[in-house]
Amino acid sequence: MKIFTAIIEQDTETNLYVGYVPGFPGAHSQGETLDELQQNLREVIEMLLEDENISLNTQFVGTQQIVLQSH
Repeated sequence: MKIFTAIIEQDTETNLYVGYVPGFPGAHSQGETLDELQQNLREVIEMLLEDENISLNTQFVGTQQIVLQSH
């Protein structure tokens, strides 16, 4: 079993969910629901992993919020 962490955003213009796996070139997709996005990402990742030359150069660490003081 392999576990990948995806970053997910919602496009406010299209209402689509967009997701990508950091450090995994080509591992991105979209869907109308979170379930559809997850299935689409799973299919893309499985397809990409069939390439034996795939190289994952980063490991997901986390997210941070950056606070800027208003002027």
